[in-house]
Amino acid sequence: MRLLRQLVTMSFIVTLNAPLFAAPQVATSIKPVDDLVRAVMDGVGQPVLLMPPGSSPHTYALKPSERLAAEKAELLFWIAPQVETALAKVTRAMRPGTRIITLSQAPGIELLPARVGGNWDHQHGTEKHDHGNFDGHLWLSPNNAAAIIRAAAVALSTADKANAARYAANAEAALRRLKVLDAEIGRKLASVQSKPFIVFHDAYQYFERSYQLNAVGSVLISPEAMSSAGRVRDMRGKIAKLGAVCVFAEPQFEPRLIQTLIEGTTARTGTLDPMGVGLPSGLPGYEQLLRNLAENAAGCLNR
Repeated sequence: MRLLRQLVTMSFIVTLNAPLFAAPQVATSIKPVDDLVRAVMDGVGQPVLLMPPGSSPHTYALKPSERLAAEKAELLFWIAPQVETALAKVTRAMRPGTRIITLSQAPGIELLPARVGGNWDHQHGTEKHDHGNFDGHLWLSPNNAAAIIRAAAVALSTADKANAARYAANAEAALRRLKVLDAEIGRKLASVQSKPFIVFHDAYQYFERSYQLNAVGSVLISPEAMSSAGRVRDMRGKIAKLGAVCVFAEPQFEPRLIQTLIEGTTARTGTLDPMGVGLPSGLPGYEQLLRNLAENAAGCLNR
């Protein structure tokens, strides 16, 4: 029996270290999805990211090279057509054999309803942030990230059985790291769970739910609207009424815009980035994305 176990172990090790067959051509929609799929493909191949970090998945126009990569893909991973609306037309032009993995429908994914009305503004200039009847920022939950990793491992192993052992090993290693990360972030944010805060863009519901944070509203406002004294006054009143300790912007917002909004209130300012712009690729990038959210949130709320 011991020899049999040794043979099985040796066979598994040889499989993992043997020359790999060519990986299938894989495309991903946005950076957080790419990071998680890339972790599963480590040592086998690399997916092609179709939308560069910082671009809007609603309005981005794919370059010819990106469109070609999408059309050549054997597997495409995305959240849903309601989220990456800029990709919807491209998916209709893909060859019939392409497998499109819609991660919002993956086993184990928890979907939260979109927050509409009340203290949640969903208008930024003329752009509507509409993900259908669910909140599309599902990658900001570590449990959903784990479900994405499992779905990627299954889809890749089905399409590429020769490398299935590598995909499975990569997925297990990534899941262990996510579990450690989740516990680390939980400890960091435990002391700020009750403190109310406001975000500019309602993108963090999954992160808030994961760590019991107290987001109380959003104040989406375009730079053009800052010329309206009435609009600015309304936003300041909202910040004061909700008792927000912090107002969090995103990297694309000018710092002076935030300072103008909080003037005359007791709120502080911070920055949150839901996409991981400028971070490394792969699992380290995803881990840093969540760490940055936790550090920036705790840093502002704890001051």
